[in-house]
Amino acid sequence: MSRSVAPLFRTFALSKLSLANRVVMAPMTRQKSPGGIPGPEVAAYYRRRAESGTGLIITEGTVVDDPVSTMSVDIPNFYGPALDGWLRVVDAVHEVGGKIMPQLWHVGMARNPAKAPHPELPSAGPSGLTMRGFPGLTQPGLQHSEPMTREHIRRVVEAFGQAAADAQRLGFDGVEIHGAHGYLIDQFFWAITNQRADEYGGDLVSRTRFAVEIIEAVRRATGPDFPIILRFSQWKQQDYAARLATTPEELARFLAPLSIAGVDIFHCSQRRFWEPEFEGSDLNLAGWTKKLTGKPTVTVGSVALSGDAIGSLHGESSKATGIDGLLDRLERDEFDLVAVGRALLVDPAWPRKVQEARYDELLPFEPAALATLS
Repeated sequence: MSRSVAPLFRTFALSKLSLANRVVMAPMTRQKSPGGIPGPEVAAYYRRRAESGTGLIITEGTVVDDPVSTMSVDIPNFYGPALDGWLRVVDAVHEVGGKIMPQLWHVGMARNPAKAPHPELPSAGPSGLTMRGFPGLTQPGLQHSEPMTREHIRRVVEAFGQAAADAQRLGFDGVEIHGAHGYLIDQFFWAITNQRADEYGGDLVSRTRFAVEIIEAVRRATGPDFPIILRFSQWKQQDYAARLATTPEELARFLAPLSIAGVDIFHCSQRRFWEPEFEGSDLNLAGWTKKLTGKPTVTVGSVALSGDAIGSLHGESSKATGIDGLLDRLERDEFDLVAVGRALLVDPAWPRKVQEARYDELLPFEPAALATLS
């Protein structure tokens, strides 16, 4: 580090949200909620990140009330008995002055029925297609189940709305809708997995309809002043080179209906935040999204670490790195907030250490440490 970290520790204010700084804890699935219910350990885990200076916590993915929304009994639910556990989480974070939002999720065709609750039920997706052949996927996968019916789509839309209403009732500071990385909402976005011929399929704008209906349902359920973040990505777990939009003009058409529907902040997922999104400009995905929508954005992708998250999933270690380039982009307002993932996972005190220039104390990311993280 060779410069002031002040840009990262400026306050952030939206009409619906005020944060002490620009550090966001990225959502990271841990599968530590047996039976789908977050226990006291989960509350303590988030409390530790809040009390060490994280401006906003976005929880691990929490699944909405649909029998095929999850892929593990240890992923937390956001309905039924799990809500009591989430109330303890909210209280624990707020007690130390933190802000927190749940990430609302449906895994869609990423679910393996044999390893998930209700194995007798097929997974749900826009066209019932599996996703295969990454990287460089160029054609749909095999037909695994029937396309989602309009009735099933309606029930899932309502489930997202109900989850958001419950989040507001419990005292959360907003919600994030997971529309990235090849999960259900993103499966509707992506032409490879959405081969529908009805109003939920078609061109790029038409394929946003499912997400638009979810955003509108969340807005109806919570009113005008409850913050809504939408996370989206170009890349998919099934195809790292995937692109929803290949030009700024296409990206603008894709984002417009989502913005109009009620998104307050876009969380723009990249594998490496410093990579330009389109030729001819240094702007990353969050930078382009802010420019095109006028809405605040969150950047994410290998912040403060040498390797990306995909490599970590394959057992690769990552060294702690400086953030001068990130600070430069923040200073020129390319984006507004910075989601920190694995660095905060291994080190709850990461924000405080950075703010106090304790760089020699920053920890590397070692995949073997995941089993003992707290």
